[in-house]
Amino acid sequence: MSDYTEAYVQATGRKLPAQAVALDRWFDAMRGGELLPPRSVQAVEAGLVGHALSDPQVDPAHYRYYTWVVDWLVAQGIEVHEMSAQLIGMAFVSTGILQTDLPRPLTLNPWQVDSMLDWPLSSRRAVIIENNGVFIWLHHLHPDWPLIDQGGNDFQPAYLKLLSSLVQRGLVVTYLGDLDATGIRMADTLRQALPDSPEFLAIQSPRQVMAWLSQFGKDDIGRTREQTVRDSELKIEMSSIDLQAQFVEQEQLLKEYERLIAAWLKK
Repeated sequence: MSDYTEAYVQATGRKLPAQAVALDRWFDAMRGGELLPPRSVQAVEAGLVGHALSDPQVDPAHYRYYTWVVDWLVAQGIEVHEMSAQLIGMAFVSTGILQTDLPRPLTLNPWQVDSMLDWPLSSRRAVIIENNGVFIWLHHLHPDWPLIDQGGNDFQPAYLKLLSSLVQRGLVVTYLGDLDATGIRMADTLRQALPDSPEFLAIQSPRQVMAWLSQFGKDDIGRTREQTVRDSELKIEMSSIDLQAQFVEQEQLLKEYERLIAAWLKK
């Protein structure tokens, strides 16, 4: 047992959750003063689902253990440095897309969007990332990459207006999201709202989705039950997820993303 697990058992009398030892690396990083990735990344790299350490309803045992140890470390004077996935922008959050000297990522509110519709572009390509935590961690790892935060299911009119304008002006976009039924439906919603975007699934293609499901898939009938989509490619991806009854979260694919995004941006 590590001192974290030992302290928890002695203080609470509770049984350790299954992946307790896998969380040691993050507690060690806290003690070392390192900058930690968003909590969803920590969870997935410890073998848990993305919201396990941030939502007590998803995985109560691991959430309880993680928060107890963090509080225990803080009580010892340890200062935790964790990158937050709570982005401030109300409409559009991006980095490396619009020419500006402002700190990145750039966050825009709805009332600022109209003045940015004709703003000069600093890139001809951009990757749309569904998940806030994955977006901000990729930006931390690769600060020069042109990225757009999709922000989950938040399809605000101002967001769609600016993104559509950028695409009409020649910005080539590709999309990366969670590979579960809801994630594919969100991808379809966005694709239907945008002007024609031939490279929308250049990375997350039906063939690549099948490969990722085979390599990283987790079983969950609830998250993989088929939902209605209109796009022909996304129908294939939805069917693959439904038939295999498996899903893959974005946080599982960070190393894959780094390789594939780098190659796509060079085209």
